Amino acid sequence: MEKITIGIVGSGPEGAIPDLLPYDKNIDLWIGADRGALYLLKHKLNIDYAVGDFDSVTADEIAKIRENTKEMIRMPSEKDETDLELAINLACKLKPETICLFGVTAGRKDHELINIQLLYRLLEQGITGKIIDEQNEIIMTKPGSYLITRNPEFPYISFIPFTEKVEGIHLEGFYYPLNNADISWGSTLCISNELSSESGNFSYRRGILLLIKSRDSFKM
Repeated sequence: MEKITIGIVGSGPEGAIPDLLPYDKNIDLWIGADRGALYLLKHKLNIDYAVGDFDSVTADEIAKIRENTKEMIRMPSEKDETDLELAINLACKLKPETICLFGVTAGRKDHELINIQLLYRLLEQGITGKIIDEQNEIIMTKPGSYLITRNPEFPYISFIPFTEKVEGIHLEGFYYPLNNADISWGSTLCISNELSSESGNFSYRRGILLLIKSRDSFKM
């Protein structure tokens, strides 16, 4: 089965959403979650699916979304799942290798925190989930060994424990290397590192790590 990458755009603050056009070349299909569908239209991208209750858009905007979407799935406003979770559930049915999430941070903190936790649900299903905004790229990882290449857009690299403890961390090719280190909730040991060459490796043997690549401010 062909491995696909799905892009989902949520209803988060529009100013935190990067230019989506550079990402489009690696995205096989786009899903707009509620107002995220409108953001896709503003970026002049095709919408494969639009899903949500659409309570954050006007009647005219809903008509525009419907006209420019291959399939629109409208849900009642009173429901158990957020619009983003509905979009993720739809994406998972399509058996992607990767799901990239845009417009899911920088707004309400309750939504932002649960959206980061949704990456864990994807990880459990064998799907790589990425949250991408103007300042950050967030990926949740399982124990193993990983190659990281230098990205001048996001020069800073941090590792944050998602589980209470993460054990056996090795960092090679970083300005601040580590050898068999353990970190737990609240530790700042692995914050704001950088690659010392064009690529580096990180590995660990137990726990779940959030890998966050970032820059200090919005790109002007």
